[in-house]
This record gives sequence, C-alpha cells and structure tokens, in this order.
Amino acid sequence: MVLEFRDEGIYCPAGRFYIDPWKRVDRALVTHGHADHAYEGHRHYLATHEAAPVMRHRLGEIDLESVAYGEIREIDGVRVSFHPAGHVPGSAQIRVEHRGEVWVVSGDYKTTPDGLSEPWEPVRCDAFITECTFGLPVFDWLTDAELSAQIDEWWRANRAAGRHSAIGAYALGKAQRVMTMVDASIGPILTHGAVENTNAVLRRQGVTLPDTIRVTSETDLKAHPGGLIVAPPSALAGPWLRRFGPVSTAIASGWMALRGVRRRRAADRGFVVSDHADWAGLNMAVRETGAERIFATHGYTAVFRQWLEEQGYDAQIVATEYGDELLETEEAEA
Repeated sequence: MVLEFRDEGIYCPAGRFYIDPWKRVDRALVTHGHADHAYEGHRHYLATHEAAPVMRHRLGEIDLESVAYGEIREIDGVRVSFHPAGHVPGSAQIRVEHRGEVWVVSGDYKTTPDGLSEPWEPVRCDAFITECTFGLPVFDWLTDAELSAQIDEWWRANRAAGRHSAIGAYALGKAQRVMTMVDASIGPILTHGAVENTNAVLRRQGVTLPDTIRVTSETDLKAHPGGLIVAPPSALAGPWLRRFGPVSTAIASGWMALRGVRRRRAADRGFVVSDHADWAGLNMAVRETGAERIFATHGYTAVFRQWLEEQGYDAQIVATEYGDELLETEEAEA
C-alpha cells in the first residue's frame, strides 16, 4: 500500500511522512490550516503557499516549507503534489505516487466554487481517501445566491427592528465566505477578534474582503446600529455578545440542515452554509477520481461505504480524529 493508517495518522512508509497527523511526527504534509488538520508540535511541515500564512498565524514559529498547487516534490522516491480542494483558501488534496500507483488524500473539500477558495479540481488516482462529513442524501446544499438572499433578508429585518444580527461561523473560511456573500450595503460588518485576525492574514495574501470593523472594548457600538456581527460560534453563547444589546443570532453550518441540531444550538436562525461537499458533491468527486478503492473517513462513513459498495466500489472505513463543523477549534480572542 502506498499509504497506511497508523495511530498518528495517514502514513507513507516509502516517503516516511504523514498527512494531517494528529500526533506529533517528524514530517507532516498538511492539507489546510484548520486546527483539526494542522496540529502543533511536528518537526517539519509542508503545505501550499496559500495555506502557509494562516498556519504560521495559528502555530507560531514552525519549520514550514510551502509549494505551489501542482508542483511536484520528491520525498525519498515518492512523488507528492498538492491540488485545490475548494474548502477554504489554501486547502488542498494531496496526491502521492509511488512505483506507478497513485493515492489521493482529499482533506476537507467542497466541489462547488465559492468565489473565495481555490476551486476544487478532480485528481485521477487508484485509491481515494475521502472525507464524508455530510455523507447522507439529505445534505443537498443551496446555491450561494439562495443563501445570500436568506441571510440578507434576515439582516434587513433585524436592522429595521433595531437589532444587531450575529452569525456564528468559523474564523477561517466560513466567516469570510459569509462576509463576501452578503450585501454589505445593508449595514456595517462587525467582527470578533479571532475573525478579524484571520481577515488580516488573508488580506495580506491578496484575498478581497469587504470592509469590516473589529470589535474591541473601546468600540462605540451605538455608532454602528443594525450591524452584522461575525464571530466564532462559541462567542454567541458567552458574555462577549451581551455588549451589543438587542441581537438576533444565527449559526452558519451544514449541520443546520438537521432540525434537531438547530434546536440544540439555541440560535434564532440556522443557515445551511457548508465548506464541505454535500451528498452530490461527494459522489461526483469519487466518480471523477476514477479510483476503484475508496476509503471513507470522518462523518457518515458506514452509510457512505455501503452506498459505494452498492455502486461497485471496493470501499472501506478509516477512523480519524478530525473535527466537525460545530466543534469550535479557534481561539476566542476578544
């Protein structure tokens, strides 16, 4: 096998490297900067040029080498390359080739373009290790235009009623996607420190984002009535939000497609916004790789494996320690 599954993570014996390991290792190839994929403590990291700034922001002074999308690196006779995953800016699928056999590790991915992340590209391979976070037919995403209309309608109604609108979204990826999706002419966009710190990193990379106002203890909130507040989901349940006065809350996540999850999150609204592939996207990705062997990891793995087997694939399940869209992994910076 080109890749195998160890306690530390996905391992390439010939190249002596790991992909997105969750325990400390000597050499880690990292698909993207989210905390459940880019762990601290590895001796050496390799990621895309676009993922590197966020990783340094999150992990500090690390031994990090970066490569361009599609650039081939040879590690102990193994050819590796990174290809767009469409999940968040800088995210990648990792292609590993050894002795003519090709494996691809998807990382987290989304097959529909969002105007923010580098668009997903299919990578042909013999074996495909795919996430299936939303591996049920019920997960069928709306278009960004439909989502924008929903969020804008909610924001306008709150502004007219004299309320702020607070939406919980991951500081990397989801928050920026929401900000670029909405109609910024409705009102000011106010950001939690964790979101604004990430905005600053991405802006320095050349990512275009709307104007935002960082919320600090000195911010005069009366000067920004009816604003859209973008913050990590955990901030919506704590004292940080109370300073705004009347607020309507919402969560942006693919899990909002499930009514039970919406109720448990105790927000006023749930918007089905995901940076992962839906059921159709997962199936399209599997088809377009041309792979015969599929390893399903993280999510509805049993259902997705059974479906793949019914379609004639050699499908297996692999256990990982990756998180999900409702697990808050970002630092809560005021």
